[in-house]
Order: sequence, then C-alpha cells, then structure tokens
Amino acid sequence: MESSTGKDFKIGECQGQKVVDGEVMPLVLLPSEPAKSDAESLVAVLKKNREWFDQMIIKNSAVLLRGFDVKSAEDFNEIVEACGWEDIRYIGPAPRTHIYKRIWTANEGPLSEFIYYHHEMVLFEENPKKVILYCEVPPPEGGETPFVPSFQVTKRMLEEFPEEVEEMEKKGLMYTFTAPSANNTSSMRGRGWQDAFGTPDPAEAERRVKAMGMDVEWLPDGGLKTIICPRSLTRVFEGRKGRRMWYNTVVGMHGKEISSAMMADGTEIPDHVVKRCGEIIEDESIQFKWEKGDVLFFDNMALLHGRRPSLPPRKVLVATCNKPPPPCQRVPTSSLLLRTPGRGGRDLGQPQIQGRGLPIWGLLTNT
Repeated sequence: MESSTGKDFKIGECQGQKVVDGEVMPLVLLPSEPAKSDAESLVAVLKKNREWFDQMIIKNSAVLLRGFDVKSAEDFNEIVEACGWEDIRYIGPAPRTHIYKRIWTANEGPLSEFIYYHHEMVLFEENPKKVILYCEVPPPEGGETPFVPSFQVTKRMLEEFPEEVEEMEKKGLMYTFTAPSANNTSSMRGRGWQDAFGTPDPAEAERRVKAMGMDVEWLPDGGLKTIICPRSLTRVFEGRKGRRMWYNTVVGMHGKEISSAMMADGTEIPDHVVKRCGEIIEDESIQFKWEKGDVLFFDNMALLHGRRPSLPPRKVLVATCNKPPPPCQRVPTSSLLLRTPGRGGRDLGQPQIQGRGLPIWGLLTNT
C-alpha cells in the first residue's frame, strides 16, 4: 500500500469483509515485512503517516491492524498516542475499569448478552470521532464486534419508510432512561442513580442531570428518569461524501423496560418501523472474528457497532478519541476535566477519575 511516505503496510483480508459503496470495510493493514511487525515499528509508521492514516479511517470507516506484535495495554496506549488525537472520556452506563493512561476495558457486562448497535455517546453533543479497540484475549466462540455503515441504514429506511423517516426527522426524537434507586449488578444498564451521577444527594443529582440539558422525573420507587429531547434522527458530517448517517439509538431504546424512544412531540414511533429498522441494521452488519493483537479503528461518525455474546474469556480494551484542537488550545490530557456538554456546553467541573467507580453522568450507550 502506498502511503504518503512509501510502502509501510500490506493490504490484507479478513473473514466477513465487505465492499460498501466502493470501499472495503474493514480495510486490513498488515506489516510490510516480518521485521517490522513489532509494536515499536508500528508506532513509528503511524507517527510518520498520521494524516494519511486518518484519511484511511474516514475513507473506509473501519481500519484493522492485524499481524503486529501488540502484547499489552501499554503497547496499545502507544499506538493510540501515535495517532495524535485528543482523549475524550466515555460517558455511559457500561461497567469499565481503567487499565493504563488512556486505556480502559470495553463493556464488562455479562458476555452472554448482546450489546446493541450504537454510535458511541450518540445522545451527547460531544461524541468521540474515533473508537479504537484492542483484542488482548480473543474469545473461544462468539464475541465479535460487528459494525454497520450508518448511511446504508438511512438509505434503506428512506426507501421503505420515506414518510415516517421524514416525520421523525422534522419533529426530532425524545428518549427516556431510568436509573434505579440502587445498583443492579445483574443488568448491563443497572447502575443506580447515586453511582451513575456520583452523588447520594438527590438535589445534586438533579442539578447535574439538568446541566447536561436533560429533564428529570423522580419515580415513586426512588428511581430517576432522565428525559433527553430533542435529538436528531440523522446527521451529515464533513468529509464523508455527504452521507446521511442514521445517528440515533431508536431501536436500542424503543419500548424497553427502562428506556423509551419516541418523536419529540410525544408521537409514538410505529412498532413495525422500529422492528424493520432493526432487521435492516442486522442485515447491513459486518462481522469478523477477533485475533490476538488486533487493533481496530472505527470512524464513530460513520459506523454503529455492538458486541455479540461469547464464551469466556474475552478481553478487549478501548480508547475513545477526538481530533486534536489547534495548538493554542491544547492542554495535557492528564489535566483535562470530564466535560459533559449540556445547554451552553457547561463544564461540570469534575476531575477525570481513574479506575472503577467513575461518575457516569449519562446512562445511554455502551461499547
């Protein structure tokens, strides 16, 4: 493969790879020669070709680095750092453990459960531009991280339900999500509101929710319902061929026990539309099997992703990134605050907290 500075990778193939709208997903990049398969050589190549590599991710939506000797979270962190993107801390319900610097475990919810397709942190004004995954321990069976070209979902939904799609687009969407009064460890989304919002004080929890641009309803059983409105159905992002992305989580939240999705004026989304959308998403999904040492880069603006059920063990680590700001705005990652943009993009002033127990102000997406 010709990069900006020479032949630094070979093109590979993987099971489940597809050509979508003329682009291979995922683009598989292998070491150019066996002597350059070590993590240190990979880091050097990525640093040298940052702009080109970023273009490949946007062009192909997913890039899989395979065959490199990536052995640890430390190696993975060096790869992430080599790309030059700023860290953006995850907000959501998924149980995660901090591992090393910018590296966390992916969703530690029960491996027997399917994590539904989503754009990472889709309900917030600020979401990661990139989601990067590293397979440290591949599962013996299952456990794939399937992904879906989001624009394909929009295209097919417009073909089958043009009036319903345009009505949802015009009115916008409203979501609700209920955090229980106490943690429910048997659920992947069972984090209680005290843990989720980092305070046992109901008044303070309510203040934090409203600071994010959400409304609050306290339930008779002590649970807290958050109301998120309005949100868009689709979005178009710069540099992605004008594609209209299915940038929502309607299927994942509609009609669930602890969540809902409807139009912003309260109009219900027809069940048959939601059901068919789920079928389209699954039909458009791209599956591949993890191999030890794989590093997978997603364009979060372009892809939904999920997790298949698997047998243990499975260990996948994750980093979430934005493109770097102009040099005059850059600050060390270690000094950043956990920013949760709400109306006016206010900063809640809470430090980034390492390790399990990070206050998760928002309960709505998983990786």
